[in-house]
Amino acid sequence: MGVNNIKPKNMALRVERFDYRLIFSKTGRARFISHLDMMRTFSRIFKRAKLPVWYTQGFNPRLYIMFPLALPLGTESRVEVMDISLTEPLEKNEIIERVNAVMPEGMRIERITDPVMDHKEIAASEYEIRFSLEGDHDTFSLFEQYISQPAVIVKKRSKKKGEVEIDIKPDVKLLSLDREVDMVRCTLILPSGNDKNINTSVLIDGFKEFAGAPIKQIYTTRTKILTKSGEIFT
Repeated sequence: MGVNNIKPKNMALRVERFDYRLIFSKTGRARFISHLDMMRTFSRIFKRAKLPVWYTQGFNPRLYIMFPLALPLGTESRVEVMDISLTEPLEKNEIIERVNAVMPEGMRIERITDPVMDHKEIAASEYEIRFSLEGDHDTFSLFEQYISQPAVIVKKRSKKKGEVEIDIKPDVKLLSLDREVDMVRCTLILPSGNDKNINTSVLIDGFKEFAGAPIKQIYTTRTKILTKSGEIFT
């Protein structure tokens, strides 16, 4: 057989793919599933749902799942995004029904869209945070003072410089601040994505240091993922 007639071994692996973007919620105990464990979790879920998932090509095929934005451990979310590919087209409602039937407690596919927006468009996340300080402290007044400072200096880990101090005042957009029984509830927007990412824990750790008291209880939920133009990412 001539050399020109030899075909690459992986030619037969070229399979048509159909792309979907799944928007799912992660609440309750599921908020403690780490970002690194999500790939394994969904691999098992899709196997149980018997979805015709698409695998990457080459010598080490892998299930194609893409999470464009990590969720901090312990944070709930109503709007997590995951891109997957199938080897055959399925109705979106069928995928939702099959996947939700085998999802673990606290996780649920909310809707499915076509992956039109690029991951690079992600610029920010909206969060709802409910929290209180230990001891006899007016958490509301202290947080109001903290966030109203001319500069909000916090400590943030840097891969190159270790722990550094930065001013996040220009990056925090406070939408609301309310008293809620013995807790404070605030809604705010923080940078997310490749260009800049500020975790809610960075903000709250800075507040603890400002207040001189530990946090008694805290519940954090991501409510929106936003693009550079302010649109909801879908």
